[in-house]
Amino acid sequence: MAAPSKWGAGGSQLGTSGTQRAGRAPEPRARFVEGSIVRISMENFLTYDSCEVRPGPNLNMIVGANGTGKSSIVCAICLGLAGKPSFIGRADKVGLFVKRGCLKGVVEIELSNTPTNIIITREIQVVNNTSMWYINRKPSTLKMVEEQIAALNIQVGNLCQFLPQDKVGEFAKLSKIELLEATEKSIGPPEMYQSHCELKNFREKERELENLCKEKSNSLEKMKQRIERCKQDVERYHERKRHLDLIEMLERKRPWVEYENVRQQHEEVKKSRDQAKEEVKNLKERQSPVTKKIQEIEEHYKSLDTKIRDKAAEIKDTSQKCKQKQDALEKKDKQIEEINQALRIKKDEEMDRQKKIHNTRKMIEDWQNELNTMGVCENLQPQIDAVNTELKHLQEERANIDSDVSDLRTEKINQERDKKRITDCIVELDNIMNMKEEKLKGRFRDTHSALMWLRKNTDKFKKNVCEPMMLAINMKDNRHAKYVENHISSNDMRAFVFESQEDMEMFLLEMRDHRKLKVNAVCAPTESCAENIPSRPIEELHRYGFFSYLRELFDAPRPVMSYLCSQYRVHDVPVGTEKTKNMIERVIQETKFKQIYTAEEKYIVKVSAYTNQTLSSNTSLRAAQFLSISVDTDERRQLESQQQEINSTLKSLDIQLTTLFERQKHLERRDNELRQQKKELLERGNKRKQLESKIAVKHDSLRQMEQDAINLEEESQQANMKIKEINVQKARLVTELMHLIKNCISLNIVKADLVLQSTTVAAEKNRLELEYKAATVQLRASEQRFCELDDRKRVLIENCKELLKKARQVCKLSPDQHLPKEFQTAFQALPNTLEEIDAFLNEEKSRASCFTGLNASVVEEYNKRTQEIQQLMEELEEKKNVLDNYKQNISQVKERWLNPLKKLVEQINEKFSNFFSSMQCAGEVDLHVENEEEYDKYGIRIRVKFRSSTELHELTPYHQSGGEKSVSTMLYLMALQELNRCPFRVVDEINQGMDPVNERRVFEMVVKTACKESTSQYFFITPKLLQNLTYNDKMTVLFVYNGPFMMETSKWNLKAFCRRRRRVGRMDEQ
Repeated sequence: MAAPSKWGAGGSQLGTSGTQRAGRAPEPRARFVEGSIVRISMENFLTYDSCEVRPGPNLNMIVGANGTGKSSIVCAICLGLAGKPSFIGRADKVGLFVKRGCLKGVVEIELSNTPTNIIITREIQVVNNTSMWYINRKPSTLKMVEEQIAALNIQVGNLCQFLPQDKVGEFAKLSKIELLEATEKSIGPPEMYQSHCELKNFREKERELENLCKEKSNSLEKMKQRIERCKQDVERYHERKRHLDLIEMLERKRPWVEYENVRQQHEEVKKSRDQAKEEVKNLKERQSPVTKKIQEIEEHYKSLDTKIRDKAAEIKDTSQKCKQKQDALEKKDKQIEEINQALRIKKDEEMDRQKKIHNTRKMIEDWQNELNTMGVCENLQPQIDAVNTELKHLQEERANIDSDVSDLRTEKINQERDKKRITDCIVELDNIMNMKEEKLKGRFRDTHSALMWLRKNTDKFKKNVCEPMMLAINMKDNRHAKYVENHISSNDMRAFVFESQEDMEMFLLEMRDHRKLKVNAVCAPTESCAENIPSRPIEELHRYGFFSYLRELFDAPRPVMSYLCSQYRVHDVPVGTEKTKNMIERVIQETKFKQIYTAEEKYIVKVSAYTNQTLSSNTSLRAAQFLSISVDTDERRQLESQQQEINSTLKSLDIQLTTLFERQKHLERRDNELRQQKKELLERGNKRKQLESKIAVKHDSLRQMEQDAINLEEESQQANMKIKEINVQKARLVTELMHLIKNCISLNIVKADLVLQSTTVAAEKNRLELEYKAATVQLRASEQRFCELDDRKRVLIENCKELLKKARQVCKLSPDQHLPKEFQTAFQALPNTLEEIDAFLNEEKSRASCFTGLNASVVEEYNKRTQEIQQLMEELEEKKNVLDNYKQNISQVKERWLNPLKKLVEQINEKFSNFFSSMQCAGEVDLHVENEEEYDKYGIRIRVKFRSSTELHELTPYHQSGGEKSVSTMLYLMALQELNRCPFRVVDEINQGMDPVNERRVFEMVVKTACKESTSQYFFITPKLLQNLTYNDKMTVLFVYNGPFMMETSKWNLKAFCRRRRRVGRMDEQ
């Protein structure tokens, strides 16, 4: 888009664009289709101050250089006909379409209509991005404008009708479903798209009704199953009620039976109580004489017991005295034994003394003999000095070795520390590379999958294959990553680089066709461009603030660098600083570079082919996304080299340490040998002195032992005298003891006689007491039995009263009311014993318990559910009828929609195939259906083939090249042209990706198709045309010029221009 900043020095404000029919004089215009564009007027809109364009009714070729304002006309058509900025793809706010420096822009479009044309005006306010609408110069609303445009079947949001420059690539991205809807809206009759929408709505409601009917059928079936279970529950409820009635009657009879049983027990207990009372009376009368006799025997027994205790005390006193005498005798025996023991100890000590004296004398004699045999002490000091000298040398050598070992160990520790640091750095660099791969996997999963496959299958390729550029490129400084990423397209950043075209085709065939992966690949030039020389040395550019060319900012494999130099000329794109930005106009004029980078902006410089003016555009640099993480390859190589050197050093240190350790072991063994030799020499010199010292010590010990002799004869006489005195004392104690023993025997005889008498009395007493106790036990048992019977009688009376009361309450009788006859009759049919009643009652309760969870509500629930089933059956029948009506409606609407649609697609396919056949290619269009009942899944599928060696492939955003997609899009739109019911179609610069052959063929088809009488208006925008193209008289060519030397619109005169042109032509002929 042209702007004042691109005109260069001396440029005036942007002028207007001239318009004219190409190659013929003005003549009456052909009839415009209703809704086609008659006039377009723009004021302060994008590049235009004021401009009016009058297109023709058929093909309109809008031609002009890039930046002159061709696409501005397209933007005016879109926004002037209530289109959104997003339809164009240039900006998101409508205020951005107003010319820079202006507050308001106006777009006015005149549409052909009967009886009078419609003029739609849109005033765009920059403030708040608001718009004012007018229809035929009268204020209106956006809704009214949209309704008017829809009535003329104008759809600027439909890519089949309106294809702006920035949306060309999106046509190939349309899904089959979206393409069908766009085609229906564009060329189908109005009722076709409505029928399609009705079918989708009907089908949705049909699914809802089918699901609802299915749910109601399931509910009905479940309710029938539940009511069947309820029916069984009702029968079980009645059966349970019969059991409960019987249980109730049994429970009424049971208290009466209990009462009768207790009453009979009371009569029996009363009779037994009277008998027990009489028995107690008789036992008390028999027990009285026995009590008196027991008292008399008790007094006699007590007197005998007193006498026995007195004799026992005397016997005890005498026995105590005997015990004392016996203890004294034992003490005298112990004294004698102690005297004998002391004498034996002294004898043993004397014998030990004699043995020690003998042994000492023998030892002294032996040592004296050894001393006598030992010669004069030899002089061992020279030998000891020699050994000490050698030991000193050994210690010095060992100290030196220890110092060397310590130094080597310190060196080894330092080397290992450096090795660990370098290893960690290498691992960190590997982790950075893994981070780049993870980022690739997160953003481009297909590319990452292809990368994994490539690494496993490198042997399948003839030449080298480089991984995606975003992995292969390593920035020397991460701050410069933004320049490279802004310079290289995103598609190439994730592209694989091949050295062989054959390898690339094989790779793409595998990835795209077999694995269905969306990947990009490029082929490096046959002759390497990696070493291409820039147009001038970087040193010459330092004065402009440039510090490097792009190529010098990163490292890459040779094929990648060759491709980038060839395709992006990275070797000749300088990178500057803020200084460059501040003098950018001078830089552009003097350096003549096509692309320039400053600190935060990218400048693209072009030279106009018409005015030779230098035009430039600048954009802000995007932040780096992929290359901000980079691995310094020089650093990695340096680290690996350092790692190898450290490994060699460590190996050398280990060898030196091993040698020193072996020397240490040898010196240690020699040291031990010398120390042992020194020890033996010292022992030889000290042995004589030791013997003399030992002999002197033993002589002193011998003299001490001889002085300590014991007189055994004298000790024996003293012991005998002590023993004799003790024996005299023992004889006196024995005489006293014999007298005490005789006295004790006489006392024991008297005591034994008393004990016999006492035993006889005690036996009689025990007999009487046993008889008394037996009678007492019998009496107590009778009394206890009487009390128990009396208590039981009272309890039974109370029980009878309680049971009678309870029985009357169960039968609901008053205290004075007798048992009714109906109860008596019912009781007769029931068992008469409690055991039988309880057994019968438990049996009935067990049967009743089998019917759990049943109550009177079961019958109510049964009746209620019966009514619900009837109601649900009626609702289900009603829904089925509605569903049948929907199916019938669907069948009718489907017939109205599908048959015309198939015919329409066949017509499109016929024209599309013919167009492709005329280009020696193949293409077809068909109606794609996965399920005939799923109307929202219907779509149009376009399949094309540009080479005879390949098969037809579906048109996708990824499989075909840019030119192939442009050709396919253009031919599809041409196939729609003759069938189109829309008033006009706009296609902007769709021929840019085509090769010259295809561009010529497509142009001829456009001219032929768009210039027919039956076709609608067609706008074809292009910056260039091939030479010697075929033109038609019905086409209109609009040339767009823009620049500082443009003539103002008010001064333009088409007739004067034609006269001047004819005059110049005649002059050329002369």
